[in-house]
Amino acid sequence: MTFDDIIQFRRSNRKFYPDQPVPKEVLHKALRHASLAPNSSNMQLWEFHWVQDEEKKKKLVHACLNQSAARTAQELVVIVTRRDKWRQRIKWHKKLILKDAERIGRDAKSIKLRLIYYTKLMPFSYMNDGFGILGLYRRFLSFCIGLVRPIYRAEGHAQQRITVHKSAALAAENFMLSMASEEFHTCPMEGFDGVRVKRILGLPRRAEINMVIGCGKGQKEGFWGPRRRLPNEEVIKVH
Repeated sequence: MTFDDIIQFRRSNRKFYPDQPVPKEVLHKALRHASLAPNSSNMQLWEFHWVQDEEKKKKLVHACLNQSAARTAQELVVIVTRRDKWRQRIKWHKKLILKDAERIGRDAKSIKLRLIYYTKLMPFSYMNDGFGILGLYRRFLSFCIGLVRPIYRAEGHAQQRITVHKSAALAAENFMLSMASEEFHTCPMEGFDGVRVKRILGLPRRAEINMVIGCGKGQKEGFWGPRRRLPNEEVIKVH
């Protein structure tokens, strides 16, 4: 399939054939493709939960409001944001940077810049104090510096959530396009009880559900009419 074929094939299908399973290798490959998606500062603050346990799957379908896209899915994958793991990701990056430093030297410019980025800038961007004071400080500092030059406007809790959810959504799209390249349909779902889904997966309080994706061979009845999009001139703006 060409890329255009894949894009045209990938449509949200809400009813899957019950007798056409998805090969495990197809799911494994799609999940690997998801992990290769672009993401903010390569922090990879995501997890991909492939629910295979039948009992958990039944509970997940119920938590997804028993909608057809979940009930008939051959496989269910939950995209999760893990903003709470930012410290672990920084340690991972620092370990890799120091390993590179052994090869090219600790004084190399790239090493110094990467260490500053991941040991100074990332903690400043992700750290919270529980009272919102750090977020206010970041916003005030960004505003002051922004008066004289362009700057990334670091803010607080809400901005951090947006950042990690954008990255998770990019990974979800990689996953769905990979599935489409193997001629399997997907349906990303936002209609679910996030509290129950987190409980089913055993996730901590600060983890968040980005979306639940149903997978399988879609039936024609699973498409809710033809694909309709706004005119290009309404959404594509050239400056």
